[in-house]
Amino acid sequence: MIRIVLVDDHPVVRAGVRALLEGQEDLRVVAEADGLEAALAAVRAHAPEVVLMDLNLGTGSPGGAEIAARLRDLQSPPEILVLTTYDTESDILRALEAGARGYLLKDAPPADLFAAVRATARGDAVLAPAVAATLVRRTSRPADAITEREVEVLELLARGLGNRELARELFVSEATVKSHLSHIYAKLGVDTRSGAVAAAMERRIIRG
Repeated sequence: MIRIVLVDDHPVVRAGVRALLEGQEDLRVVAEADGLEAALAAVRAHAPEVVLMDLNLGTGSPGGAEIAARLRDLQSPPEILVLTTYDTESDILRALEAGARGYLLKDAPPADLFAAVRATARGDAVLAPAVAATLVRRTSRPADAITEREVEVLELLARGLGNRELARELFVSEATVKSHLSHIYAKLGVDTRSGAVAAAMERRIIRG
């Protein structure tokens, strides 16, 4: 029996996923959580093989990548399978770097979800086709790959921050911000801030 903890801030979503999983003889949901502290408590109490979690857990809550990192730091960490609507490069990389074993999208057929949970429990890597394609695109053109720091800059640009505000948020000088912007423009083939944001969203580097 594979024990599962569900982490999602929407009760209706949890109920639907739970009903699907528990229709399988070898899958059992042992607890649900809607954020970091509840997830940590559930894992400590039930020692699941798999944590199935969303990335976006509501305003003010740590994101799924941060929760994944905290779970992987536990003495007996579970395997983590992300189940989310977000397929942007920044979300994928952060989740995998935080220790997620797999990354599945919420439009996956139930059979794919069941197979992914079982594979994750075995310690196998599981990636949705769209996620795998994103990673292949990134590795096939490493010189043009946007770095994690540049993703941060792009996300702040998308919020409308100017250079001074960017420097304050990133704890760097305005000269460093301008250097980041220059590299981003070159990699995306644009020459304006708005063009960089539009290109990053179009290429699914950051969320739209």
